[in-house]
Amino acid sequence: MMKTFKVELAPNNKQRSLLNQAAGTARWAYNWALAEEKAHYAETGEFFFDRELRKQLTQLKKTPEFAWLNQYSNNITKQAIKDCSIALKNFFKGHAEFPVFKSKHKTKPSFYHDPWKLKVTATYVQLEKIGRVRVKEQGRIPLDVSYQNPRITCENGRWSISVAVDVECESDRGITDPIGIDLGVKDLAIVSDGRKYKNINKSKRVKQLGKRKKRLQRRASRHYERMVKDRCKKSRGLQNLEHEIRSVNKKIRDQHTNHIHQMTSELVKAKPAYIVIEDLNVNGMLKNHKLAKAIQDNRLAEVRRQLEYKCEWYGVELVIADRFYPSSKLCSRCGHKKVDFKLSDRVYRCEHCGNVMDRDLNAAINLLHYKMHEVSA
Repeated sequence: MMKTFKVELAPNNKQRSLLNQAAGTARWAYNWALAEEKAHYAETGEFFFDRELRKQLTQLKKTPEFAWLNQYSNNITKQAIKDCSIALKNFFKGHAEFPVFKSKHKTKPSFYHDPWKLKVTATYVQLEKIGRVRVKEQGRIPLDVSYQNPRITCENGRWSISVAVDVECESDRGITDPIGIDLGVKDLAIVSDGRKYKNINKSKRVKQLGKRKKRLQRRASRHYERMVKDRCKKSRGLQNLEHEIRSVNKKIRDQHTNHIHQMTSELVKAKPAYIVIEDLNVNGMLKNHKLAKAIQDNRLAEVRRQLEYKCEWYGVELVIADRFYPSSKLCSRCGHKKVDFKLSDRVYRCEHCGNVMDRDLNAAINLLHYKMHEVSA
């Protein structure tokens, strides 16, 4: 089973410049390949294979105008051309839209590194034509193993490296009781055993970051209005504001990601017999404009994604309940279905057996029983 490890780098000023140049070379190669593909299709009605483009680029490097490409690893340009071809294949398969040219200011800088030329130790990584770059988290990447698809990326000025490693799956199962998880807005998750995981958007830290983001956006908005009124170019102050906004956005995103990782790891590492979650229609839920922002901020799709791969790691069965299973409307004690149950009703009251329970906990218990109902049916 493949597991990806991502570690932040700590390059010096010279290495930072070399990393930016390597990412720029990858972006240029991708745009060049896409332009060649479009031109060839306009003439012949067909697209190039990526090996044909790599041959053309090899001949292009021999010309004085493009001799600068020889200063960088040929794996950077080769993989960028492959990425362009993969993007086109995904378009024809209907998995993505037609690829567009990568912008210098809007695209995340990134490039590929040859895994055979990558050397990793506990304190640094050796990158081709860049040198030894220190890592901020020592010993996080496994040593003396085969690495696959190494990628160096930059987000808001912070460089990191990610590698895929083949690891063994932990197969012990059934140590604890099964659980059902109800994902929501008021709380991120409610477990059938009574545990609750808070909505981190209500925490003090995230609220502070949200207020700071609003203040920065208001300042940037005034800059934009002045820029349009005076018909001038983007000032250095506005660029600094945009950098600060991106930094705050990353901090908010990291807070959410860390909270979800802690929750899913705690649930899966307990190794329950199985875990049951709902097949939520997130896109449909976002059409409710009153709850759209709260649903989007809770990142419910990310919770499911993490549960899926972590259950595979630890050998735990993940059961996805049917999208139309009425987990909130059923009574977890007697099974009576309450048809007129509204979203505003936060407490479930059963008219048949008198059961009174929090609606989210009731739904989590019903999800726990979902697998048994499916087997009996």
